[in-house]
Amino acid sequence: MEIGLQREGEEAPPRQNLGTNQSGMRDYNERLVLSLLRRNGSLAKTEIARMTGLSAQTVSVIMRRLEAEELLVRGDPQRGKVGQPSIPMSLNPDGAFFLGLKIGRRSSELALIDFCGTIRRTCRHSYAYPTPAETIRLVTADMDEIAGSLAPRDWERVAGLGIAIPFQLWNWADAAGAPPGAMDGWREVDIRAAVAEKCPFPVYLQNDATSACGAELVFGDPPARGDFVYLYLGAFVGGGVALGGRLFGGRTGNAGALGSMPVPDRNGKTRQLIDVASLSALEKRLLASGRDTTHLWVSPDDWGAQGPEESAWIEEAAHGLAHAILAASAVIDFQTAVIDGWLPLSVRAGIVERTAHRLAGLDSEGIALPAVREGTVGRHARALGGASLPLADRFLVGAQSAF
Repeated sequence: MEIGLQREGEEAPPRQNLGTNQSGMRDYNERLVLSLLRRNGSLAKTEIARMTGLSAQTVSVIMRRLEAEELLVRGDPQRGKVGQPSIPMSLNPDGAFFLGLKIGRRSSELALIDFCGTIRRTCRHSYAYPTPAETIRLVTADMDEIAGSLAPRDWERVAGLGIAIPFQLWNWADAAGAPPGAMDGWREVDIRAAVAEKCPFPVYLQNDATSACGAELVFGDPPARGDFVYLYLGAFVGGGVALGGRLFGGRTGNAGALGSMPVPDRNGKTRQLIDVASLSALEKRLLASGRDTTHLWVSPDDWGAQGPEESAWIEEAAHGLAHAILAASAVIDFQTAVIDGWLPLSVRAGIVERTAHRLAGLDSEGIALPAVREGTVGRHARALGGASLPLADRFLVGAQSAF
């Protein structure tokens, strides 16, 4: 997350669109305090004043206001050698709630998260391919179920819903195995507007892989910083880009669409990364060998015993990912390449290890190779990324760019 300070008399950062009056400055500084607490867990007022440069009195006013709004809670007093004990403050998990909707090519997921980013409830559905009408029906039913599980006070504190969805979803009909024309309805529907009609709160929308990258920024452990390229292995692989600890969406919001990047396969034939590093590619291998593929979509925590098909796919995926990371690094000098996905942790670790090994063996003269590491959010990254959209828009300093 990008952290900055607005002092009295200064204009708000241009990317924030908060205005330059006193109200806008107060809103920015409240976001700043909340962002610092999200990153650090808990802080005393004196620590916040030192980190921001705000006066102790200003910080006290901000903290009292946020506590009155039930966004912060007090910790136990910490006694030092001299003076009054300091009281650490932290985010109140029940201070606000957010919904994240992942609409995927093979499954949907609606997640409710609290103010600290903990998933409180999920509703998930698998399907052969998505259609707008069925998706809206499922979302409506899932929201009713979640609303019914919450106290009225908590449902009133839901600050928004973010949708994470592949852009131009209709173009993936063949790859998803849908009948001709079955997904054409996505050309006409405005899914954000359709969902917003069912909601008493704001609705946001962002590319699914970019949303997953945003989840790593906001909820990663530790939160990702600096410049990194992000790859998420789902039914189809996708990516995102973060620059300076901030999502970079590009002109159309689709920056980091690494699934479309041409890469050589292990036979030297040029293919798109989506054809070699997606779970759909593994599914084809398993089906060709007569094996069941249900576990890929319903058991992301444990695939059970792995056979030669999984091992071959991991090698093929790592080969393609390494070439994609190298090509991306020739354009932007990334510090890190982060890999996550709808995968068991052991499989993710294996892919990261093999990708790093492959990358080190490529001709990278003139390029400083990024470190390759695992993501920390895991299989819920896209839904959490969707939920991060309203969270960032209302409560954080410049971590997201939604449209």
